[in-house]
Amino acid sequence: MNSMLVKKLCLLLCVFFTLSSSAQWYDPQKVNTKLGYKYGEAINEARVKNYTRAMQLLDECIAADTKFVDAYLSKAGVFSEQKKYKQAVEFYRKATELDSVYCVTFLLPISIAYAGNGNFEDALAAINRFLQKPNLNERTIKSADYRKRCYQFAIDYKKTVPATYVFSPQNLGDSINSKQLEYFPSATIDGNTLVFTRRIGHEDFFISEKRNGAWSKAEPLPGNLNTEENEGAQTISQDGRMLIFTGCNMEDGEGSCDLYVSYLTKNGWGERINMGRIINTEYWESQPSLAPDKRTLYFAARDPSGFGGSDLFVSYLQPNGQWGTPRNMGPEVNTSADESCPFIHPDNQTFYFTSNGHPGYGGTDLYFMRKKDDGSWEKPQNLGYPVNTIDDEGSLMIAGDGKTAYYASDGNDSRGGLDLYSFELPEHARPYKTLWVKGNVFDAKTKQGLPSAVELINLASAQTISKVQTDEEGNYLITLPTGKDYAFNVNRRGYLFYSENFSLKTSGSDTTYTINIPLIPIEVNASVVLKNVFFDVNKAELKPESMIELDKVVQLMKDNPTLKIEINGHTDNVGKPADNLTLSNNRSKAVINYFLYKGVAAERLSSKGFGETKPVAENTNEQGRAKNRRTELKVVAK
Repeated sequence: MNSMLVKKLCLLLCVFFTLSSSAQWYDPQKVNTKLGYKYGEAINEARVKNYTRAMQLLDECIAADTKFVDAYLSKAGVFSEQKKYKQAVEFYRKATELDSVYCVTFLLPISIAYAGNGNFEDALAAINRFLQKPNLNERTIKSADYRKRCYQFAIDYKKTVPATYVFSPQNLGDSINSKQLEYFPSATIDGNTLVFTRRIGHEDFFISEKRNGAWSKAEPLPGNLNTEENEGAQTISQDGRMLIFTGCNMEDGEGSCDLYVSYLTKNGWGERINMGRIINTEYWESQPSLAPDKRTLYFAARDPSGFGGSDLFVSYLQPNGQWGTPRNMGPEVNTSADESCPFIHPDNQTFYFTSNGHPGYGGTDLYFMRKKDDGSWEKPQNLGYPVNTIDDEGSLMIAGDGKTAYYASDGNDSRGGLDLYSFELPEHARPYKTLWVKGNVFDAKTKQGLPSAVELINLASAQTISKVQTDEEGNYLITLPTGKDYAFNVNRRGYLFYSENFSLKTSGSDTTYTINIPLIPIEVNASVVLKNVFFDVNKAELKPESMIELDKVVQLMKDNPTLKIEINGHTDNVGKPADNLTLSNNRSKAVINYFLYKGVAAERLSSKGFGETKPVAENTNEQGRAKNRRTELKVVAK
């Protein structure tokens, strides 16, 4: 083989590997000249990603010379380029078996193939051997050290992911995916509406509905939101009535990419509205995620005052209906590299994002963190292998069931580049399974819908999980994470508040709720049951969980300074009537004493016990008896 050809082949090969001049017996300059030309053609084909033709030529080279080490190495390299790491490892091993000394130079890409196949111990051994090689340049050492840290992390962290977990992504099929790129999935709480971004030269929104368990053919989002510019990276509200998205290079934009909002109307999606200079800047804002109560907005932005790269920010809806100044989520979340793709689950307590700055497997990994009772966040955790790999992961969304995840991937069965896939999330990274309650709030007398505040509170921690505002017609939807017990309250000035209790701490229920709520105007003799006032059996001491609802009553009294109320206690018919009467009297007095402790004037309060004399349900079963055991608030004077 002449020297000019050798130089050309070496230059081409450097696209995939760094060649070594050291060898034991194999010498690339002694390869047959004609075979060398064919090998050079294979490398050229690989450079332009014509992998099928490249593989065909490399196979011909190996068939002609079974000891053609570079052909084995290059075939392994092509497999790695296609992320077919299992096959890559096979051919790297064949090359190493032929000449291990010559292959020392290739131990960096060999280690990457091992890691891509999940063999992190072999990958670490290979990279350690590579780093012992003399005369490595600074750039190569830096790259190898980075890989070494990733492999060591994988070995240590892999122990936290159950070995029984099976990662098996399922392509969402031809109804969703196409030859174009699909990414950034978002869905409503019922799982029946999927909105995603598709690149068709520019980025547009597409929508699909689940019917009889199957996705309908995705169509462009109805309305005028799609333009010839780039619209994408969207978040749809859990009730499907609000869309916040990224628009780039728009005439009304503040910077390169801004956040916009649109609302679903009777005639389809309304016009886009720029979220304004509080949210948008001259820089890049993108990838929004809206909390289920529509009061918290997370997004990614490139702000020079941040930690570097893209950071994650949060903004809170203010009492005046405007979004507050975004806050950087801080050094626990953001690094000097890139954090992006935020996603807050419908449980409003579990947060996911991508990062290439936190310790991980390499490239961009997926992370999650949970909200503490005080509202702060726990330290982010890596989702673990095999969800995270040595390649880039991102664009994650998790359904309300807490286990079905959707993401974009260029898997082997993709219709073209990035497709949308679903998979079952490993248990350690799952959010709370989340149900929902929806309905209409209306005036009990006029039957007219009432804009009202709907609140869900964790009874154990007193933490507000979600607080939503109904629409102008009184319609609402609020998510119900399982695993905890909740107080549910509906408030509007001039009305007695409505309360409900959801006991989901131990329930494995799949029940969703529709509750239409008649709010009762504050007037004499109006009454409401306080469903979150609790006592132990046959006792009159208030349980701590009761304070949440009783404090609502205290606030009601403050908002209505002339209001006078009576607290009435009721029991079921279990036990002696006289004992039940005494118990109901003592329980109503315990409630009054709490109000006195909170500063409500004694002349505004009275109490009465009725024992078992005024049942509202049959006492023949536990469900009926539970309804009869109740504490009522009655308006005495307005």
